[in-house]
Amino acid sequence: MSSGRGRGRIRRRLTFGTAGLAAALLLALAGPAAGTAHAAGPAKAAALAGPCAGHKVRTLPFSTGRIEVFKTRGFVCAVTIAKRTGARKAMSVSVQARGSRPARDQGRYTHRAGPVVVHAGNRCVRVTGKVSGRGASSGWILC
Repeated sequence: MSSGRGRGRIRRRLTFGTAGLAAALLLALAGPAAGTAHAAGPAKAAALAGPCAGHKVRTLPFSTGRIEVFKTRGFVCAVTIAKRTGARKAMSVSVQARGSRPARDQGRYTHRAGPVVVHAGNRCVRVTGKVSGRGASSGWILC
C-alpha cells in the first residue's frame, strides 16, 4: 500500500511550480520598465516624491528662491529652495501654527533649507523663508 507521502510532494511541487509560472507571467506582462523605480533605490524614489509628504498648496517666489508649502491631513510642511545652487549660502525656513511657536531650520546650505513640519490641525499657519538675506512671508494662510 502507498503511504500518501508521494501525493503531498507532488502537490507541493505543483503549487510552487504554478506560483513561479504566475510570477514569471506577471513580470513578462508588466514589461521591462516595471521595476525601474524600485531598482533606482530609495534615495531616488524619495527625490522624485519631493521633500515633503502631501500635496503642494502654495509656492511663494522671491528674488533669490522660493518657498514651497505642502499639506497632508493636519500637518503642514515647508521648504525654502534657492534659485542658484552651488556655493553655501545662509538659508532659513519657518512654519508657525497660530497659537504655537515657530518651527525653524536655518543654516548655510547649497540647495534647500527644511523640510520643517508642524501639526496645524485646522489652525492657520504662517510660513517664512530666506535665501541670502532676501525672502518672503506668507501671512496667515490655510485657515
